[in-house]
Amino acid sequence: MQSTELIEHARLLSEVAPALAALRADVDRIRQGEIAKPVREIAPVSLHVQELALQCTRQLHGLSISPYATMKGGEQNLAHLVGACSQISLAATLCNLAIQHRTEVLLYDDADRTPAASRDQLRRASDEMRQAAATYRAMAVRLSRHLASTAAPSQGHHTTARASTVALPEPAATAVTHPKR
Repeated sequence: MQSTELIEHARLLSEVAPALAALRADVDRIRQGEIAKPVREIAPVSLHVQELALQCTRQLHGLSISPYATMKGGEQNLAHLVGACSQISLAATLCNLAIQHRTEVLLYDDADRTPAASRDQLRRASDEMRQAAATYRAMAVRLSRHLASTAAPSQGHHTTARASTVALPEPAATAVTHPKR
């Protein structure tokens, strides 16, 4: 019998990538503008990304104490999800750095008066979210395939489990750079 808990986790995993896509669209829209009011423009998106990072971290914990952790490939899948959670958290931090870069003009005479640095941070945030979304899509497919393969034999069907064949994106460097003052 399939674990209702794992079915719920599969559903939750599949919801993360579309949420990240919507947040990326917001970040990309902001990045195209002048970013004249950085706190008003970027802070709402940053908050949503932070909330998603928190939600993903909670789910990661839930998966780590569920049957997911003991299934074939579960530990490696958890490791991939840890990386994706970190990327989402980093994206939120990069959004905050974009706010900081744009508001530094109020504090420092030699600050960049253009939105270039903020745009760069927002581009990086978008890249982190894109990579995290790819990981979440792959993990949702893997878990769904695992659940399908375990359900089929109990129903008298023969299914080939392909859960471990879903390709994962290559992790990118996620170092935060700080501007010189």
